Amino acid sequence: MADLVVTVPRDRWSAWVREGDAAGDPSTGKEWGWFCRVDSPVPPIVTGERLYVCSWGRLRGYAPVTRVLRRRDVWVICRRAGAVAVTIPERIHSFRGWRERWWDREVERAFPDWRIKGTPDANLTLPGFER
Repeated sequence: MADLVVTVPRDRWSAWVREGDAAGDPSTGKEWGWFCRVDSPVPPIVTGERLYVCSWGRLRGYAPVTRVLRRRDVWVICRRAGAVAVTIPERIHSFRGWRERWWDREVERAFPDWRIKGTPDANLTLPGFER
């Protein structure tokens, strides 16, 4: 099994951030899911491993996986609170589905501006984020 990497489409970024239990947010107590089509292989990730999220050409952070399940026509990689904002010194182009993490964890660095840095909308306002 391995840590996996996924990308959030640019047009869904602000909605995804507002979803809940993002890095730095207080816990809502809810479980959240990343959905993958069931016609793709079973995601090779297990509880405790990391699901990394990229958007706008950058790694934005990861969340510990709580479980993987199949719901009708999708695989669901689940998480709760505990996301961590990190990035790496590499541009990451958007892709569909998931990929296995290709970098060493040692290159990861804290990313306090993960919500907004590198996004083109200087007026983007997100709950709990002050300019």
